Amino acid sequence: MTETIRYTADVVALTPDGNVLLIERDWPPYEGAWALPGGHVDSGESSREAAARELAEETGVHVTADDLREIGTWDQPGRDPRGRYSTDAYLAVIPVGTPIAAGDDARTARWWPLDNLPGQLAFDHADILRAATAPTP
Repeated sequence: MTETIRYTADVVALTPDGNVLLIERDWPPYEGAWALPGGHVDSGESSREAAARELAEETGVHVTADDLREIGTWDQPGRDPRGRYSTDAYLAVIPVGTPIAAGDDARTARWWPLDNLPGQLAFDHADILRAATAPTP
């Protein structure tokens, strides 16, 4: 039996003063939970392009694909209750005071201080956020 693997991209959008942009999900799974902006990679699109597009669609924050720095790939079985998903995660540094507006699939978009995050993030987004904010050797 062949397993279907879905391809997504997520963005850790950070401000230089230590805030991260999260969305409140407006659909299952994890409806009502906070998550990183992200979504499916469309046909003919790179994951980096998808990450920039999803960030704009879900939060109103616009960056170019070249503004994104790759963090890594998360593809552990079971990371999404809908089935097998592989996500490429990217980091974007966003200027302090950048306006945000929830859109497309997000109930709310909000800047959260890294030292005061919501109790639990959707999926494995806490792991992605930890990797993005780990000190570089």
